[in-house]
Amino acid sequence: MSEMRCGFVAVVGRPNVGKSTLINALMGTKVSIVTAKPQTTRHRILAVHTTADTQIIFVDTPGLHRKAGKAMNRMMNRTAASALADADLVLFMSEAGRWTEEDGDVLQRLQSASAPVIAVLNKVDLVKPKEKLLEIISETAGRHEFADIIPVSAKKNDNLATLLSLIPGYLPESPQLFPEDMQTDRGVEFHAAETIREKLTLSLHQEIPYGLTVQIERFETEENRTTINAIIWVERDSQKGIVVGKGGSVLKRVGKEARLELKEKLQRPVHLELWVKVKDNWADSEKDLLSLGYEST
Repeated sequence: MSEMRCGFVAVVGRPNVGKSTLINALMGTKVSIVTAKPQTTRHRILAVHTTADTQIIFVDTPGLHRKAGKAMNRMMNRTAASALADADLVLFMSEAGRWTEEDGDVLQRLQSASAPVIAVLNKVDLVKPKEKLLEIISETAGRHEFADIIPVSAKKNDNLATLLSLIPGYLPESPQLFPEDMQTDRGVEFHAAETIREKLTLSLHQEIPYGLTVQIERFETEENRTTINAIIWVERDSQKGIVVGKGGSVLKRVGKEARLELKEKLQRPVHLELWVKVKDNWADSEKDLLSLGYEST
């Protein structure tokens, strides 16, 4: 009988390269929220993938930022760096055919990583002509001594089975660290807050999504429904009206979209109430960030 293998796999890369999309696709379920905007992932989220002889603990991390101007950005960078230090294997994600200075910055941080690093080239479905992929793989190989280079499309599910089959070989022999039916270390309240934030981010434009966060005030499961009360915190008075929308239109739409997704997730009716409040410059206050559930490491 083969030994159980179990370990932490940190998924790192610049903001908005597809880390959460990859993890959701590998898990076959939505563990992390996804939008087309950078900074969507703000927390370290564990996704636990268990088979008969392997437990892969994916660590979804915030994108590593070049300019960590606000306390929230610095906190997110520390969270990503901490996940890197604890990893048994690192998946370094970049976009096939698009290399940026931010990608270079992340790769620079990996020079000191003790764990092996697999380069995951995402969005290969966008590479035209297909022959160009060999050139991209060759360029990638010249940037670092990667343990492997795997081209994938997280969105299209291309080549994910190959990536998944490679990972156990890099993990230590170890008993499972989590129950086999567990998919994430985050509870339903966290998921509810993130779902609301995802719908807000998709509905709002420009800088507003970066200046808001969601806090669950009440989460009660009764016999026939779940009641959720949530506060949407913004940084300035001027943002409050934009989040509410004309005649409450944005808030109503966001509330409906979040409620329907949570109803499906929880498999029961959901009563959702949202309020918008101002907490001046909360994203640049370590104290406010900690009180709102952000991690300091």
